[in-house]
Amino acid sequence: MRFGVLGPLTVWTADGEPVRVLEVKVRALLAGLLIHAGRPVSADRLIDDLWGGRPPANAPAALRVKVSQLRRVLGDRELVAYRSPGYVLRVDPGSVDAGRFETLIGRAQHADDLRVRVSLLREALDLWRGGAYAEFADEPFAQAAVARLDEQRLVAVESLAEARLGLGEHALVAAELTDLVARHPLRERLRAVHVRALYLAGRQSEALAAYGDLRRRLADELGLDPGPELAALHQAILQQDPALGAQPRPSTNLPAPLTSLVGREVAVAEVSALLRANRLVTLTGPGGVGKTRLALAAAASLDPGRRPGSVDGLGAGVWPGSGGGTGGGFG
Repeated sequence: MRFGVLGPLTVWTADGEPVRVLEVKVRALLAGLLIHAGRPVSADRLIDDLWGGRPPANAPAALRVKVSQLRRVLGDRELVAYRSPGYVLRVDPGSVDAGRFETLIGRAQHADDLRVRVSLLREALDLWRGGAYAEFADEPFAQAAVARLDEQRLVAVESLAEARLGLGEHALVAAELTDLVARHPLRERLRAVHVRALYLAGRQSEALAAYGDLRRRLADELGLDPGPELAALHQAILQQDPALGAQPRPSTNLPAPLTSLVGREVAVAEVSALLRANRLVTLTGPGGVGKTRLALAAAASLDPGRRPGSVDGLGAGVWPGSGGGTGGGFG
């Protein structure tokens, strides 16, 4: 028999058929036993879990009735055993989705291969069908277990995002973390992976804005500064540190051509040679003959480190040339 607590409380047979546990107190009893799966829970504790401060007149007898009903629903009396001073649910951790989740997370932490780690973390997170112990999340007996599982889930999401960044999924990670960051704006590890994803996706200004938002929130709400790891990440972004993994972009405003340049290979080679030998080159000729297009092709043919920073005539202005036409200059 298998049990699900990562969402609404669910029970399945070994063949995967759902087992209906309808009575609310019986479901609460099962939830309480699953929280302590494999460990005895005292009768007094279970009575408090089920009835709070208003137990029935004969609470031990009422509890025995609920235990009997649970055994009948599960179809196996041995699953819910009496063990002084209370009861124990005799299940293997692997038969509860929360146990399988924790096992997969542990395996992922020790996986050196990023693809294997991503696969394990995805498998673990796919076990979630909603909030942990969903219908009992506000009950005192479940709150500690819910908080622990929710934290483990967030850590798994952060670990998955970091691993995916290592595989180059920068833009996808940046987009997918947006809503989660909005729900957990002060969570520094989550913010760090989001800021890094934004930067690696080519969205440097948004990365810096995200860091600034966290810094303001920490100062206003907690009177704190970002931790040293986030501060170091911020400084690395400002310096465009290659260690972050982003490819350096050449300092240029040359636009990407929409089409290829056909039949002017010789002219491109001549202008490229002039560019290698001279700091400034000016092309002259009648308007409309393709001086700007030739200039772009010649500039693009150079090694990135030698490309000119600008081509005049592309929004920066045009120069009068000889022969009554206009000229474009670049350097």
